[in-house]
Amino acid sequence: MFKELIGLFRSDNPLASIAEKFSQMLALAWENTRAAGEIYFGKKASAEERSQIYKKDIQINKLERAIRKRVVAHLSFPENIPDVPYCLLMMSLVKDVERLGDYAKNLAEVMDQHGGRLADGDILDELVEIRTEVEKGFEGATELVGSTDLERVLELIRSGRDVAQRCDLLITKIARSDVDAATAAASVLATRYYKRIGGHVLNTLSSIVMPLHKIDYYDEDDFPSTPPTR
Repeated sequence: MFKELIGLFRSDNPLASIAEKFSQMLALAWENTRAAGEIYFGKKASAEERSQIYKKDIQINKLERAIRKRVVAHLSFPENIPDVPYCLLMMSLVKDVERLGDYAKNLAEVMDQHGGRLADGDILDELVEIRTEVEKGFEGATELVGSTDLERVLELIRSGRDVAQRCDLLITKIARSDVDAATAAASVLATRYYKRIGGHVLNTLSSIVMPLHKIDYYDEDDFPSTPPTR
């Protein structure tokens, strides 16, 4: 589905400006996710660096509204009815990216709001690995939007599903550990935010390989092991 959408956007179609705005949204959310991870894991960020996260989140929200407005305007003309599936897809995707911006912002706030410190030992090691895998998947999504490399997309989706399961297991491990309450809260929240970031990235990736009515259902048992025939 997304291949067709990008093909449409790369033409002289009036929807081309929406593709550019969506790419901007995704890039801003990716930048915020990396910056938030650095802050959570101990970077002494300046006031300006922290402020940039909020400024970029505002930009993401403005771009979402601009895309929605443009989609509604485009579909108000009868001759554009054939574009309805692509417009519905874009309305879904921009919401995912908007949520990515929110979760990145939440991650950056964890230590300030809940105190505590980084966990150590196995808990920290696992959380660092989760961060690495989520960021790898996010970076891949920014590169693969509109891509024809469906095998790579499926690889990232499978990896993302595994990371989601690891997040659930880590939360259980933290709950059964003897770390202090503040550290446990900070660890659980970070794990949860990384799971949600990973989930919305997976939603974006699923749009490349799944038909419109099945996007976001990347965890179904019948998820394709090979790219579906278009």
